[in-house]
Amino acid sequence: QFAHIVSHDLQEPIRKMVGFSQLFAREFEGKMDQNAQEYMGYVVDGAKRMQVLINELLNFSRVTSGAKPLEPVDLELAIDETLKDLEIRIEDCGASVTHDPLPTVCADPVQMRRLLLNLIGNGMKFQSPERPPTVNVSAARDGGEWRFGVRDNGIGIDAQYFKNLFQIFKRLHSSEEYPGTGIGLAVCKKIVERHGGRIW
Repeated sequence: QFAHIVSHDLQEPIRKMVGFSQLFAREFEGKMDQNAQEYMGYVVDGAKRMQVLINELLNFSRVTSGAKPLEPVDLELAIDETLKDLEIRIEDCGASVTHDPLPTVCADPVQMRRLLLNLIGNGMKFQSPERPPTVNVSAARDGGEWRFGVRDNGIGIDAQYFKNLFQIFKRLHSSEEYPGTGIGLAVCKKIVERHGGRIW
């Protein structure tokens, strides 16, 4: 509730900051010295990044506040739709995304797509410079549960960071190395736990 209120209330002032800083930059382009132009670029960039962060925080809070009732969700269809959304990113980085046969589960359809989007997207984002990314989504029965896996050939994660990986705002790399807000995996954890599952 706190995250929802804060992120919602911060949207308007940030929109103003972005709008007016962009207007200022356009209006005075060529009239400022090199230093002033550079500083203005930092202001515009910082305001835009804050806007992205606030939107992600709002998405995080909506996992529970905007949740839809659970219903049968065909994950084969969900992953097909997700891959259509990722089509341009897949082409741009030359990725290969495959999946094993996936079941129908009782879930929130929007959140299942969000979960797939985040995990497959991460598999492509944290790629090794030596090879194009490959990502595979698997599913196997484990007693009365389904165990899903997302495997990639990227840079991997050092075991010392495993326990903090799904905490909000935890980043293992700078935003210059890999873009992002540090909220994506926290959203994944919240979605999985809302469905009675665990993620690691």
